[in-house]
Amino acid sequence: MSAKNQSPNNQTSLYIGLMSGTSADGIDLALVDFAHSQPQLIASYFTPYSKEIREQITSLYVPGDNEIDRAGSLDKALAVYFSNAINEFLVQQNLTASDICAIANHGQTIRHRPEGKTPFTLQIGCNQTLACQTGIRVIGQFRQKDMALGGQGAPLVPAYHQAIFHRDNANVCVINIGGISNITFLPAHSEQDICGFDIGPGNALLDDWYRQHNPDCSHGIDINSDWANQGNVIAELLKIFKRDPFFALPYPKSTGREYFQMDWLNERLAEFTSGAMENAPQDIQATLLALTCETIADTVLELSSSGEVIICGGGANNQRLLDALAQLLPKHQVMNSSDKGVDNETLEAEVFAWLGRQFDLKLPSNLPCVTGASKAVPLGIEYLP
Repeated sequence: MSAKNQSPNNQTSLYIGLMSGTSADGIDLALVDFAHSQPQLIASYFTPYSKEIREQITSLYVPGDNEIDRAGSLDKALAVYFSNAINEFLVQQNLTASDICAIANHGQTIRHRPEGKTPFTLQIGCNQTLACQTGIRVIGQFRQKDMALGGQGAPLVPAYHQAIFHRDNANVCVINIGGISNITFLPAHSEQDICGFDIGPGNALLDDWYRQHNPDCSHGIDINSDWANQGNVIAELLKIFKRDPFFALPYPKSTGREYFQMDWLNERLAEFTSGAMENAPQDIQATLLALTCETIADTVLELSSSGEVIICGGGANNQRLLDALAQLLPKHQVMNSSDKGVDNETLEAEVFAWLGRQFDLKLPSNLPCVTGASKAVPLGIEYLP
């Protein structure tokens, strides 16, 4: 567990953003002060999931036995986990529940199906339990209203990216690399629309494959792609990966871990006729890393021939990934969001704190040009302790 501390300027305008991403590595908290024109990150906190909790989450990404009971039980268990983390965070910051305006809780996505006759998205981590166990008002279920208005319910971060990263003299692509990678394109010129959408797998398949072949590794991730670096990219397998129809879909589009998971990978390994099983597991890992990097680079180049590429999320800590992107995008300046003074680890949690603030101010927080919703609206539902 870790925390980064500063002193709050005005406790009456403090929000806690809570993010648990599809990589299922743990909980990110961001304490954000909205007393001034620009949001100020006061403190951040991360607590990892146990292996047991992580496996319970990832098992719900795909259909399986007794799903409703397992999801219902985990909904409550995660809320307790969230509550304990927030209560400990408050103690560290010498704050009480009355100092916080609201917790803005993204929840844990276990299914996101924005297409079809009955689109839906499902985030668990019971907001009512969270409110009752912390004594703090909670704003949650941010994706539901956008979907009710015909949108994808994702991504929701572009409006915040616009507020903090836009430049008048350069195109900016903000890439969040979590379990799934997504992009926000911020054009320098106002005649171009902002756009944002999911690109494809970020760390998800890399983590899944690594854990399958390194089950006793305590950290559960291929740190800095050291393991992938022991292998070689399999060009033919990479072509099979990139033939997936999702990559060719027009935006707005979104996806999730219910699609890009081990069944997806195993199906394509089976399709690979050059003897994929004769390749070392590290070769598959190197090829998955190339998939993440190339799909990101391809997407950036479709939108902008030059400009800035700002990387945030867990992938921003992977220097080999950043170096690979820089090689694929020689006319772009590839950087970590921390180079812009924005903590890449807490950015998504900050976004949800901002979404909670927008809800309270009754201001829109989705971008219809990004999600496809019929109009811009405040997002979220309020839960009282």
